Amino acid sequence: MFNENWVALALFAAVIGLIFHQSGLVVLALLVLTATAAGWAWNKQSLRHVAFHRTFSERRLFLGETVDLTMRASNDKRLPISWLRIDDEYPLPVNLLEGASQPTTKADVGFLSSVMSLRWYEGTSWRYRLRCDRRGVYAFGPTKLQSGDPFGLFSSELMLPQQDWLVVYPAVKSVEGLVLPPKEPFGNSRAGQWIFEDPSRSAGIRDYASGDGLKRVPWKATARQQRLQVKVYAQTATFQLVLFRDMATLPRPGHGSVPELLERGISVAASLASNAISHRYQVGLLANGCWPQSDQPLKVLPSRSPDQLTRILEALAAVSSVPTIAIEALLNKESAHLPWGATLVVITAVLSEELLAVIDRLKTAGRRLVLVCLTEDLLPYPAPGILIERVQELDSGFSFRVEAQG
Repeated sequence: MFNENWVALALFAAVIGLIFHQSGLVVLALLVLTATAAGWAWNKQSLRHVAFHRTFSERRLFLGETVDLTMRASNDKRLPISWLRIDDEYPLPVNLLEGASQPTTKADVGFLSSVMSLRWYEGTSWRYRLRCDRRGVYAFGPTKLQSGDPFGLFSSELMLPQQDWLVVYPAVKSVEGLVLPPKEPFGNSRAGQWIFEDPSRSAGIRDYASGDGLKRVPWKATARQQRLQVKVYAQTATFQLVLFRDMATLPRPGHGSVPELLERGISVAASLASNAISHRYQVGLLANGCWPQSDQPLKVLPSRSPDQLTRILEALAAVSSVPTIAIEALLNKESAHLPWGATLVVITAVLSEELLAVIDRLKTAGRRLVLVCLTEDLLPYPAPGILIERVQELDSGFSFRVEAQG
């Protein structure tokens, strides 16, 4: 690569040529100096008004789906670019179906590299095909641009900090056989069997019977029917569900984790949330993992928002695999701040005396709890009066069967 010694050598050659009347040496020195000045000026302008963009055909997708990544570089000035190298950081867990990546010094990060030349006011696009086989939230970028003069004497670098994110949701499968009884007598979903009548929802009228209160009499309908009528209320039950996802897969989290159990538990939580929301439940999610690059615990409070399922799936896609607090401590701490009528579902691969003790204490206090076990092993401790369900993964989805019921 060019350095200042070349200029000194060219000046020295020009002086020698003038002293000894060597015109060829003077011309050569002038050519070197002219090329150096032109190359330096060209290099200074090479990365000005250069734009780079990346776009995805989809920003959110599920496991196994493919996505098109389109990149575009443009030269928005009159000076052409003799060469341009683009190194865009790319997450290696996302499979590259077309093209190749270059290694970097970062773990699980590679470069998508391209080299090109651009004329004045010219742009070019190219495409990569990606397949997402692991759930997560993946960052594309930052991007390093390199260019220089056409003589290869100078080069410049420009770092573009902009990042784009690709969210890969966990697998959502069908749920069969899971029974989650509501606790609150009044709510927003119509009950399959009688629990309580909700005075906020009228289902019609009927003839007055002995024992009916006068507050239930619709006087206009009574006048039309010429006999005493009473209102009939809809029979409803509140369906509020809060999922507690235990990220631990071994009795001692410091010993590592079992990836299969970890991903199964996340998929079970996503499947339960999707199934419950489709049945008009208010669903929330808490986990003893954190948001990426943060120490904030993962928490999505119950809501009837139309995008509640999206929030839960994004949280499950992003949650870290390392538990930051014991699940029994999280359950004990957060249950006091949750709606009293909510059903609490604990999803875990590790059962301990401490967890069962907290569940038993909350049940005694009147909470409705369900324990979902991710393994098919028998319970190592007795759990009288606690509804326990065990997960068995099938090709068609997940099936749940009741192991014990209080």
